[in-house]
Amino acid sequence: MADPSSYRPKPGEIPDTPGVYRFRDEHRRVIYVGKAKSLRQRLANYFQDLASLHPRTRTMVTTAASVEWTVVSTEVEALQLEYSWIKEFDPRFNVKYRDDKSYPYLAVTMNEEFPRVQVMRGQKRKGVRYFGPYGHAWAIRDTVDLLLRVFPVRTCSAGVFKNAARTGRPCLLGYIGKCSAPCVDRVSADEHRDLAEDFCDFMTGRTGTYIRRLEQQMTDAAEEMEYERAARLRDDIGALKKAMEKSAVVLADATDADLIAVAEDELEAAVQIFHVRGGRVRGQRGWVTDKVEEITTGALVEHALQQLYGEEKGDSVPKEVLVPALPDPVEPVQEWLTERRGSGVSLRIPQRGDKKALMETVQRNALQALGLHKTKRASDLTTRSRALEEIAEALDLDSAPLRIECYDISHLQGDDVVASMVVFEDGLQRKSEYRRFQIKGFAGQDDVRSMHEVISRRFRRYLAEKEKTGEWVDDLPEEGTPENGLKDDDGRPKKFAYPPQLVVVDGGQPQVAAAKKALDELGIDDIAVCGLAKRLEEVWLPDDDDPVVLPRTSEGLYLLQRVRDEAHRFAITYQRTKRAQRFRSSPLDDVPGLGDTRKQALLKHFGSLKKLRSATIDQICEVPGIGRKTAETIAVALAQAAPAAPAVNTATGEIMDEEEPGTTGSGGEPVTAGAPDERRGQET
Repeated sequence: MADPSSYRPKPGEIPDTPGVYRFRDEHRRVIYVGKAKSLRQRLANYFQDLASLHPRTRTMVTTAASVEWTVVSTEVEALQLEYSWIKEFDPRFNVKYRDDKSYPYLAVTMNEEFPRVQVMRGQKRKGVRYFGPYGHAWAIRDTVDLLLRVFPVRTCSAGVFKNAARTGRPCLLGYIGKCSAPCVDRVSADEHRDLAEDFCDFMTGRTGTYIRRLEQQMTDAAEEMEYERAARLRDDIGALKKAMEKSAVVLADATDADLIAVAEDELEAAVQIFHVRGGRVRGQRGWVTDKVEEITTGALVEHALQQLYGEEKGDSVPKEVLVPALPDPVEPVQEWLTERRGSGVSLRIPQRGDKKALMETVQRNALQALGLHKTKRASDLTTRSRALEEIAEALDLDSAPLRIECYDISHLQGDDVVASMVVFEDGLQRKSEYRRFQIKGFAGQDDVRSMHEVISRRFRRYLAEKEKTGEWVDDLPEEGTPENGLKDDDGRPKKFAYPPQLVVVDGGQPQVAAAKKALDELGIDDIAVCGLAKRLEEVWLPDDDDPVVLPRTSEGLYLLQRVRDEAHRFAITYQRTKRAQRFRSSPLDDVPGLGDTRKQALLKHFGSLKKLRSATIDQICEVPGIGRKTAETIAVALAQAAPAAPAVNTATGEIMDEEEPGTTGSGGEPVTAGAPDERRGQET
């Protein structure tokens, strides 16, 4: 525990201007980011008598080892910089709203030639129009099912669309009238886009005009005695009205607004947001946060606004934002919202009428969400704390291991040997710090040597970065060193800057001994090591002949199993990706200056690598973008490369023709790349 007086700035050093400040711990990790109208007055509040500080503020300042600040011109700049640094550094003591789910949106892909209506989650994409968020995906599908009768927009995937175009037969929705079937040219691309535009107009709230137009068309059809057409229009109107009934009118003046309510106690706060478009509630979402320091409702609202609109622009920021309390001061936040929207935004507290009544409804939702969260959270916190305490007791550790790293080796019969490192902090996954390794020190299968190499490389990097940031120097680093110390020489974030309290390896005595030997060789003696053997789920410690056996019902054993299984999953996914890349390799990869586009052009022109290998230089020159010199290089590379042995489907015994290169992996299974969530792990 650090003494805040040991790093308190000298009197007069802190400027009396707007700015953003950062507290760092002993490992130079940013643990808190804040902004202030006056840095001098704000920072002075942190260096009071510890007994007078809020308990969580006291924990933060005693965890920190230094404080830095950056001066800016205006409070709006401070707000923008604070948001950017919170996103970049993910400080553990900052207010971060935990979204309890990835809310689904109704999305229309206007960036495609034939726009598609679908359910989307996660990061928003350019050129896609979003409506929502919705509480459940089924609510979106119910709405879309009703609207497709009137707006028969494509909903199929790219593969289904291409297959229908190839066969000349639409899918079932095309036959029953819920898709205009642009795949078989029933409508043109422009006509289909007009349908998508009408769909979007209806979803944005412009419903009255469209329904009145349909009613007029129905009347005209009836007068002309086109009764079947009039009946279809009547049913269309009924479907639209039914879809509208799913989101009742809450604001009679067709307002576009977001309403934000906060429910809080001494430790936590819940935020609920209602998105109102065209006077109707179009979406709802909620977040929960720990209150790291003594913070006002206005400050909680400010953080919620940053989270809600930090990545949004244009119409995604409504004209009106209604809140229970205003940030202090309110002008910079309102100016920031105006910049995000590109036009004026009203940020205010509703005083009376429909808006105040709706705000009370949002407030009730926030109170209910906080109560439900505390019910779940109490059990969750208790369980995780008990698991960490059981591990500390079983392994005879001085304290609970708040950061655990686990390592696993994966290979296929000695080929493509890789390793994984996964990180759990406070019993929870921290995927942003997962790492992947290729074994470089030797060839072949040797899990023990592989484990020794990986542990050595990981902690050699830790020691190097520890020395680089000046943690071994008694005096404070020179000015500029902290900023440079945050990143590697190539500008990327540091990978191995923070040590764990416990290293877990997937394996028994040999793997544990290899990991311990690697740490001893580096002179590291303050990190505990253990191994978890799969067969009997035994925990092995260095230099012990007998394992530690935790009860099967132990929360500590369950946490170690989760850590081990996650490391195994991460390693085997990476190994399969490496294997797939190797299977897809070809002699063309060794031709200098030949990129993916021209390689694809060559294979498309000749149909296969076999036909390309038998082609003459003049025939290769016929491919667009291939000159004679490049053609000669390609011919030489293919001549030098020995033809690959024919692939065999082990399930059927069938010899796979080279006409379809690179389409299968071992066992006849399709070769696929790694899962999207593995991209966080950086290869080292």
